[in-house]
Amino acid sequence: MSEHHEHRRPHAHEAHPHGVRAHRHDRGAGGRPARWRHRRAPHSHDSSDKVDTALESSARGIRALWISLAVLGVTAVAQAGIVAVSGSVALLGDTVHNAADALTAVPLGVAFVLGRRAASRGFTYGYGRAEDLAGIVIVLTIAASAAFAGWTAVDRLLDPRDVDHVGAVAAAAVVGFLGNEWVARYRIRVGRRIGSAALVADGLHARTDGFTSLAVLLGAAGAALGWRYADPVVGLLITAAILLVLRDAAGEVFRRIMDAVDPALLDRAEESLRRVRGVREVGELRMRWIGHRLRAEVAVVVDADLTVRQAHDIAVDAEHALLHAVPKLSAALVHADPAPAADGPDPHLALAHHMTA
Repeated sequence: MSEHHEHRRPHAHEAHPHGVRAHRHDRGAGGRPARWRHRRAPHSHDSSDKVDTALESSARGIRALWISLAVLGVTAVAQAGIVAVSGSVALLGDTVHNAADALTAVPLGVAFVLGRRAASRGFTYGYGRAEDLAGIVIVLTIAASAAFAGWTAVDRLLDPRDVDHVGAVAAAAVVGFLGNEWVARYRIRVGRRIGSAALVADGLHARTDGFTSLAVLLGAAGAALGWRYADPVVGLLITAAILLVLRDAAGEVFRRIMDAVDPALLDRAEESLRRVRGVREVGELRMRWIGHRLRAEVAVVVDADLTVRQAHDIAVDAEHALLHAVPKLSAALVHADPAPAADGPDPHLALAHHMTA
């Protein structure tokens, strides 16, 4: 990306009477825009560095997905074998849920691969939003697994049957718990590290699968004591647990789709901007997630008598401060507003008729 702290215009046909256009691209060979860079030692926030960071984050996410897919796949296959010989619907529900959790790695992996593609003229913000679409698929998968587990448990309540090989069912439950808990910790850790809400939601999904696997032990214990309804009752409890995960995962994905951010991030950003030399006030500040990276737009108030170069330098310092203060922030558009004079005209008067109530 090469538009850092570029001062955005509300309409392309208008020019701000006070705005500062940062980083006007010089023409290189062939008339193409030459890339500009800020050299900051000992580190850098160049556009190429940010792309490299995003690619590294996506690579971590993809690696986490395939490793967890392998672990959950082995777990589900082992449990499926026990389901075939035991007829336990509680274990069947747990197995289906584990298999569904493993398969959610596919849309999320596709999303991470898409997110690594560079922005284009058609997709100027890149393809990071593919993660949000994958999050919707994950939520739908959780809902489908809950419906299947619930239907199977109700059917067995209406037509109770004995569970065979109770010891094997109990062992499969323990295997399911261990596999899911390992995957949950791994996905949540990587998801939080790279800022992927979808991967964290997938990890929470796996964690609940682990606890539902332990619930299968209760069904096995009840079956061993001769209570035929123990297995379907535990199946219903597993369905309820899946529904709780569905609620949390749907809420997380909904907030991300609606561009919600933690207000603490805004507080941290405003605090860092107020410490920038030359910034008198912090105006409108917006942030949004695009995949597992954040972007920000902010207006800062500066002295009205500054030169274009001085205002530009403040904008650079403001962006630099934001990049350090806000984790996972990849770019910021900083607009410099002149401090209004007591008896002077409103610097935004030309835009007043475009404002909506």
